Amino acid sequence: MTVFEATTGPGETPPADAVAPRDSTAQAPTSVARLNATIRDFVARWNTVWVEGEITSWNVRAGNVFARLKDTRSDAQISIRVWSSVRGRIPADLGVGDHVVAAVKADYFVRSGDFSFAVSAMKHVGLGDQLERLERLRVQLRQEGLFDPARKKRLPFLPHVIGLITGERSDAEKDVHRNAELRWPQVRFKTAYAAVQGDRCVPDTLAALARLDADPEVDVIIIARGGGDPQTLLGFSDERLVRAVAAASTPVVSAIGHENDHPLLDDVADLRASTPTDAAKRVVPDVGEQRALIAQLRSRATTRLTQRLTHDIAQLEQLRSRPVLRSPDPIIDSRAQETFLLLARGRDAVTRQLDDAGRRTSELRASLRALSPAATLARGYAIAHLEGGVILRDAADAPAGSALTLTVDRGSLAVRSEGEIAEGA
Repeated sequence: MTVFEATTGPGETPPADAVAPRDSTAQAPTSVARLNATIRDFVARWNTVWVEGEITSWNVRAGNVFARLKDTRSDAQISIRVWSSVRGRIPADLGVGDHVVAAVKADYFVRSGDFSFAVSAMKHVGLGDQLERLERLRVQLRQEGLFDPARKKRLPFLPHVIGLITGERSDAEKDVHRNAELRWPQVRFKTAYAAVQGDRCVPDTLAALARLDADPEVDVIIIARGGGDPQTLLGFSDERLVRAVAAASTPVVSAIGHENDHPLLDDVADLRASTPTDAAKRVVPDVGEQRALIAQLRSRATTRLTQRLTHDIAQLEQLRSRPVLRSPDPIIDSRAQETFLLLARGRDAVTRQLDDAGRRTSELRASLRALSPAATLARGYAIAHLEGGVILRDAADAPAGSALTLTVDRGSLAVRSEGEIAEGA
């Protein structure tokens, strides 16, 4: 116990270290060191107590653990310290979300004025209530298909306007702006500020999301927040917010906390970024990289086009160097002579065929004339026809008075039979 001694004479104001806190006045105040020492001495008399709660943060530094323990039925919390000498006596798998029972003793640090509890023993009770509720909700949303990659929307290659939901004047806002503008200086933002923890977190974020989702200029929405313990990130696992993000028509990027933080918003968002900085890099393309890519593509296209032209020119020169193209006259002349000979042979063949056909026609005409009755009539003969065109071959077939038609070489005439024809005529 620290001892403070007075060094004043009669009638003098005692120094602050000499005044006990219970005796302090405005004229004779006590010192901070005396006050802290008094608190420490009072706290030191407290006994070790067993307390039940849920671990909401668990940070290991230099072998020691600095954590927070939350009441399972209210928001009351305490700070706890697990020294390295105690860590070997407690379960090694303890972490955020675990429901535990711990033996703690109050500890007050005089120099910093910090109040915490030193842990001498700790054991599991079961999964923390909040973590258990979140896991049940996670299973339900997964069964409904809200985590299905097939329903997630693709981010635009180059967003003209980015909607940003974050805390006002937060480091997350600065990180997103700085990294996005470094990659593409012309990028524009429409920022909607919202509380990123506490009771106002969910309603503020819902209102900001609805406003940006209804804005036709916004191409993608980033919800960003810096790191924190699971207790402060609970708002981003709220069922109302998760379902609103799933129903949004604009692609949503979740950039909540750090790499190890994993609220339900990460699972339902169209893209999960590990940090706000990572969100800016994944949403906005790097102008330098794109220019280098364009230059590379142009170089490849120029090379391919040059190779194609060189190849085509070489083929053209090869064709032009062939004899048939270098001097085509001999080939044309030889083909012309061949064509002339074929034409002459064709004419001779056609003429012979015509002559043969003419001779055959004359012979057939002569034969036809020799066999034709007209030749007989030309020699003075006549043909007698009865009525009906029947040729008269026997005089008995034409009694007296019968009408006859006589056909001669030049015409025909009608006669009548006048009597019997003499026998032997």
